[in-house]
Amino acid sequence: MNQQQYRAYLVGEDGVFRSAEAFEATSDSSALAHARQFARRGNVEVWQLGRKIGLLKGAWPPEA
Repeated sequence: MNQQQYRAYLVGEDGVFRSAEAFEATSDSSALAHARQFARRGNVEVWQLGRKIGLLKGAWPPEA
């Protein structure tokens, strides 16, 4: 299968993106599964180019 580029954005309490992590995945569902690891630090939005794939609700309070 072809790998596609995705980004996981850590979203702060104020709704502002705090950091981004680029990665490759074969599908939207595998991208969401991969991005779940970042949700321990807060909410994570997953994007593929200009298309929002989903929002993963993070742990509260976020881990440092």
